[in-house]
Formats: sequence, C-alpha cells, structure tokens
Amino acid sequence: MRIRIPYGHTFAEREVDPARVLIPKTSELKSEKDGKELVKEALENPIDSPRLCELAKNKSNAVVIISDHTRPVPSKDIIPLMLEEMRKGNPDIEITLLVATGCHRGTTAGELRSKLGDEIMDKEKIIVHDCDDSSCVDLGDLPSGAHFSIDHLAAETELLVAEGFIEPHFFAGFSGGRKSVLPGICARKTVLGNHCGAFIDDPHARTGILDGNPIHIDMDRAAEMAHLAFIVNVVIDEEKHTVAAFAGNYRSAHRRGVDFLMQYCGVKAIPGDIVVTSNGGAPLDQNIYQCVKSMTAAEASCRSGGTIITLGECADGIGGDFFYKQLADCETPRQLYDDLTATPMEETEPDQWQSQILARILDHHRVILVTRPELKEIVENMKMTYAGSLDEALSIAGGGEITWIPNGVSLVVTE
Repeated sequence: MRIRIPYGHTFAEREVDPARVLIPKTSELKSEKDGKELVKEALENPIDSPRLCELAKNKSNAVVIISDHTRPVPSKDIIPLMLEEMRKGNPDIEITLLVATGCHRGTTAGELRSKLGDEIMDKEKIIVHDCDDSSCVDLGDLPSGAHFSIDHLAAETELLVAEGFIEPHFFAGFSGGRKSVLPGICARKTVLGNHCGAFIDDPHARTGILDGNPIHIDMDRAAEMAHLAFIVNVVIDEEKHTVAAFAGNYRSAHRRGVDFLMQYCGVKAIPGDIVVTSNGGAPLDQNIYQCVKSMTAAEASCRSGGTIITLGECADGIGGDFFYKQLADCETPRQLYDDLTATPMEETEPDQWQSQILARILDHHRVILVTRPELKEIVENMKMTYAGSLDEALSIAGGGEITWIPNGVSLVVTE
C-alpha cells in the first residue's frame, strides 16, 4: 500500500507492506448530525447525573471551565447550549466562564472571540485563569501528597461544570473530564507536582492508560475535591468537527467517551526493529518538544535497541530552552532520566517531563529526527541523530523489520 507520512504542510510517500502499518480508524469517525445537535442530545440524556438545568436550580452562581487556545475544542457547539440549559433551570444564575490555561500563557481576547463567537464574547463574563495568581485557594492534599490549589472562582462557586474534548494523551492517558480541573485551573505548584518525575516513571503513565495511572488518579481526585458537578465532553474527527458528545458525571461520562474513542484509535502493536512515524504535520510538528509525543507511539511498537525515525518540520525550532539544555548538557540519557525521576515532587521544573520522556526513549532506542538542516546541530546536541530526508534516515537505520505509523499522535498502541 502507499502511505503518506505528514511533514509540515507536505508528505513523504512510501510503498510499504500493509501488514506492517499502524493506522487507526479515526477516519471513520463520522456523524450525520451536526455538533450542536449531538451536544443537545447529550445534555438531554446525561450519564449518571441529573440534567444541568436541575443542577442549576437554587444556585446563585456557577463557573463553566472552558478550554484555552491550545485545544481544538469546538466550544461554539458546546458553550451556548450549556448556558441555555443552566438558565432554563435558573434564569437568574450568575455565570462566569473560566478559561483553563493550566500553565500556558493567557488566552488573548482575539483567540477567545475566534473560539467562542461574538455573542458569547460580548455578553458573558469571561476570566482567564492565572496559575501564578496568589488568590488561588488551597483545598488540601491529593492522594500523592501534592498540595491541591485552584482558582478562587472555582473554589468559591456553588456550581462547577466544564466543557472539553477527549483524545489520547501521552502520559495522562486521555484528555478531557478531570483534566479541566487539573491542570486546567490549578496553581503552578499543583500542576508541576502532578507532572513529577516519579509519576512520569510509572509504567501506567502512558498513552491510553487511565487505570493505575498516578497522574490520572491525582487528577480524578482533584476534580472530586473541587466538586466538579457536570461535564460536556466531545470527540472530534480529523477536521475538528464534533462527531460524538457525552454529558453528565465527570467520571462516567468521560469514561463512556474514552471507551467510544478507543474503538477508533486503538491499534495492536507490530514490533519492529525500525519504527517510522510523524507528529501529524503542521501545526502539531511545530517544534522538537511536540515531536516527543509521536516518539512515544513509536516507542510502544519498537523492539529494545531498535531505531525510531520521526518526521517533524519543527518550523518553530526547539520548543523550550530548558528542554534543550537538559538533553544537551546531560552526560547520558540514562543519567538524565534517573536524575529527573529522583527529583522531589516539590522541586519539579517546568517541562522536565518532556525531557524525562525523551531521555527514556533515548535510553532504549536510537532516535533519528528528519527535520530542517538548520536544526542539525541542535538535534545532535540533544543526543539524537539528524537526517534531512526519510531516505537518508532509513539508510542510517540500516536493515531490519520496519513498522510504519504515519501519524503517531492519532492513535493508542496496545499490546
């Protein structure tokens, strides 16, 4: 079969053995109904919860956690109907939309207008979460012992609800559900604690795994402690259109959505001596930092000592100075991995989890990054091998069975 491996806004094409290709069924994610209709049906038939209009009764105020500019959540399908449903139960309820930035930069007014539309932007009260705001409220300790501190608006509201979308996540298992709270609206110290070295080291902290995942366990407890009362989560297709919606209890509605998505994104590993993958092209392959995500998919299907080839244009370069320095300055990937794993939770540095995951991969595999020639020295400083083309990378890799994963961020590789 002929496959296309995304690279920036282009593709590398190859004739390959179809028996050695991992492609999810996400292209089959379709719906005859539009997104608003799907969300409306989900709101009218919530999972393990009263309807949102019932929850809004007798509440003087509510906070709706909404996604920020880094997430392709189709908020225009979701937020108007959530607001309508709450006001149906309580026309006088005071509602605040709280933008879940986690530790990202603040979402701009222009980004919010594009995401929400003019009517909501002009009429609703919208606050952008700041993880460094001293007004964050400490709610106690999570199962790991990490201090749990969230935005005071969420801590003080009478009704906390959230929107979101569900996709595979390379160490939290899946996005959506409880992630609206942690990391979404938490203080920086809580987010960093959740992404600590010991958690990243846990074998359950992998793509597609929730059960036993310590990162998920703390996130789940955080949502419970914050009294997250209701969620609306959607699944989107490759064109970012809503194809399924799940509303209700933050645990069971999210799990129902995860189970639905796994029918399309789960694939069985095909162990290879060489695994070729990509980050799905632009904008997902914008930097080396982001390309680590597709490497984890290749890692799950690469034999120990094998070679991972990742295609990434990396138009924005590295993606973080600290990330670069940790890999460039370490003696060996193993030494860096051990040091980061042993770093106390309260001393977790921003982005160290990405360095730790790349170090883990490099400790077991040679990584060849196919990217722009101006990044050659940087790639090599980071303990990887540079290649200017797929053909060059395959020549460097040598012989052996090849497994092909055209888009490593679109699937969950299972045993």
